Amino acid sequence: MPKIIISGGGTGGHVYPAIAIANAIKRLQPEAEILFVGAKGKLEMDKVPQAGYPIEGLWISGFQRKLTVRNLMFPFKLVSSLIKATRILRRFKPDVVIGVGGYASGPVLEMATRLKIPTLIQEQNSYAGVTNRLLAKKVNKVCVAYEGLERFFSADKMTLTGNPVRKDILDISNKRAEGLDYFGLQKNKKTIVVVGGSLGARTLNESMAASLVQLNEDDIQVFWQAGKLYIEEFAPKVEEIDHITVTAFIDRMDLAYAMADVVVARAGALTISELCLVGKPSILVPSPNVAEDHQTANANALVQKNAALLVKDKDAKETLITKTLELLNDTNKMKELAENIKELGKPNAADEIANEVLKLIKP
Repeated sequence: MPKIIISGGGTGGHVYPAIAIANAIKRLQPEAEILFVGAKGKLEMDKVPQAGYPIEGLWISGFQRKLTVRNLMFPFKLVSSLIKATRILRRFKPDVVIGVGGYASGPVLEMATRLKIPTLIQEQNSYAGVTNRLLAKKVNKVCVAYEGLERFFSADKMTLTGNPVRKDILDISNKRAEGLDYFGLQKNKKTIVVVGGSLGARTLNESMAASLVQLNEDDIQVFWQAGKLYIEEFAPKVEEIDHITVTAFIDRMDLAYAMADVVVARAGALTISELCLVGKPSILVPSPNVAEDHQTANANALVQKNAALLVKDKDAKETLITKTLELLNDTNKMKELAENIKELGKPNAADEIANEVLKLIKP
């Protein structure tokens, strides 16, 4: 019976692919025993048990890039996490340890490599995160979602697998009518779907709010996910506008993608992986508030293949909706973007990563 630890998290972009990998391993090896190790207080501590897996938490957080009192605690948290990670590894005795990025994966993978346990890391972005860069020389295998990461990882360790995504979006081809009905939208209008993430994206929200007059066209409708941090601020702005629907959270992303003619979104790794699979014309607004500006690198990987359009965060308030409406009225460009982005999709990513994990188990 293979025993596997999956470590990392912090954001949905780490947690949901990790769960998808665990599910794929269980499909291939139903008897596998899987334990997650995350960071206390982070998203994974709730989402992993909800998915049916046990999890242990480390007292760890990131090192702030500016001078802050929190940084004074970082050495103590790191030592504490290294000690607890060692205890978990010695008690659970995993055959393989997987790191998906995020705070917790550093201590766990570091100690796993010292204990000579086979290790694999999954890098979701086109610019490798600092934890994975530090671990790259020590681990046995690296699964990546983008081409051109040789500057971070040894080519002989790397396999291009793509990012795992939720199964329900793998085939949305016949769900458009269902989506429009589910969200209460009209069947005969072009539909823009704006995705800000579960918390929301202020730039996307402010761009929408600044362009309500522009959006007041008869033949379009907008489904706008403002996020739970911003819903109370922005929902009142559209109370009198019938063709704009604002929501805090999207519980059925498959149906939201299915009904979209154009998608406007940030450029997180998970979002981009989903857009590649659903094959929708997309305008990406990378967040500038992320490590090493990796969302811009993610978006540019698509732009260079003529698979998406990019609007810089600082320009979004003035130009985002204008460009979105221009794209919505350019059938040829929409078709071109949709075809090109669909070619980049990796629908079997979770299974491919699971296979790489199982190959590392010593007979």
